[in-house]
Amino acid sequence: MTTRVPEAEFDDRLVAIRDRLAESDADTGVFFGATAIEYLTGFHHIRTERPVCLAVSPDAVSITVPRLEVERVAPNPRIDAVHSYFDYPGGAPIEVVAGMVEDMGTETVAADADGAPGTMGYDGPPLSDFLDVESQEWVSRMRWEKSAVEVDLVRESARWANLGHRYLADYTDVGAHPVTVSQQASTDASRAMLDTLGERYAVRTRGGGPVHAGYISGAETALPHGHTPNERLSAGDALITGATANVDGYYAELERTMFVREYSDEQAYYFELMKEAQEIAIDAIAPGVPVSAIDEAVFSYADEQGITDLLRHHVGHNIGLGAHEPPYLDRGWEAHVDEHGEAGDAEIAPGQVYTIEPGLYTETEGYRHSDTVLVTEEGTETLTYFPRDIESNVVARE
Repeated sequence: MTTRVPEAEFDDRLVAIRDRLAESDADTGVFFGATAIEYLTGFHHIRTERPVCLAVSPDAVSITVPRLEVERVAPNPRIDAVHSYFDYPGGAPIEVVAGMVEDMGTETVAADADGAPGTMGYDGPPLSDFLDVESQEWVSRMRWEKSAVEVDLVRESARWANLGHRYLADYTDVGAHPVTVSQQASTDASRAMLDTLGERYAVRTRGGGPVHAGYISGAETALPHGHTPNERLSAGDALITGATANVDGYYAELERTMFVREYSDEQAYYFELMKEAQEIAIDAIAPGVPVSAIDEAVFSYADEQGITDLLRHHVGHNIGLGAHEPPYLDRGWEAHVDEHGEAGDAEIAPGQVYTIEPGLYTETEGYRHSDTVLVTEEGTETLTYFPRDIESNVVARE
C-alpha cells in the first residue's frame, strides 16, 4: 500500500529537470506553478496573491516564499535556500525572486511563466523586467505519464473513493437532502480512511476530510457543472455523483448516474446510451493511439445515434496530482508542442491516467459515469470499480 511519495521519487524528478536544463540554453529552471513546485519538492501551499517561486540550477534548489510560509518550507530536505518577502504588495516578491536567481549565478532562466499568475488580485511585474527569460513546460509534460508510485497513489485514492461512494448510495433516501447525505458519506469515509491508514496518511487537510463524496440532483444534473439544489429527494430523481480521495495530493475520479428508487423508460434509454459511449471510449484507448481519436470515437457513436446535440464536453482528461491535467481527450487536440518546442501528435502512452466521462445532457437531466483508467503496455486497467449497470445504481429501494 502506497500512501506517500518517497524521497527517491523527488530525487528522480529533480534529476529529470536538470537533464532538460542541460539541453536548454538557460542556467536555471524557474517554476511559479504551485503544482509544479509540489511535484518537484513536495512543498504544497495554497496559491493566493502572494507568489511562490522555485529555482533549480545544476547544483542547487532555492525557493522564494512570503514570510508566512517560511516555517512550513524550511524543513524541506530538497530545498537548499529559502528567500522570503514580508507580504504583497509591500514585499516586492518578483524583485526577491530575481535576487534569488542572481545569487545562484544565473544569467538566463527557463521559466514556466514570465512572473507569478494573477491570483486573488496579484498584479506584479514580469520576471523578464529583471532577467532574460525563456519559456518551458517541463513539469507539465513530465506529468503526462505517471510513475509506478504515482499510479499506486491514484489507485489508493480510487479505493477510498469507492468507499465514499458506497456510503453515498447507502445513505440516499426519499426525503433526504443532498447536502446532508454528502456530508455524512464524506465524513464516514474520511473517518474510516484516517483510522485505517493512521500515521501513514500524509497531512493534507485543513479541517475537511480526505474523502469527498456528493451529488447533484434533479434539474441540476442537466448542467455538467451543476450545483447541489436546495430540494429534498423524490422517487424517480436522477443523481450524478462524484467521489474522490486525497492521497498525498493525488486523486482518482469516480462518478455515477443513479436513480432514487425507480427509473423511467426514457431514463433507462439515455443511461444505456451514456454507458455505451463510455465503453466505446475505454475500448478505443491503447498505446500509440492519437489522443483526439478517443473523443472522435464517442462523437461518431453519438452521430450514429442522432444525439450529438446532447454532448456538452470532451471525453475526459489526465488526472493525478491535479484534478484536471493535460492531455485532454478532445477532438480538437490533434497536435501539441512538446517540451523542445517541436510540433507532433499527442498520443496515448503507458503510464497516462485518464478520466473517461462522456456525458449526455437533455433539457431536464444529465447522464454521466466517470471512471479512472490507467494506460498499460497491453491496453488499459480501470482503477475505479463501483458497478456501472443501471440496476446497481438504483438507490433507496423499498
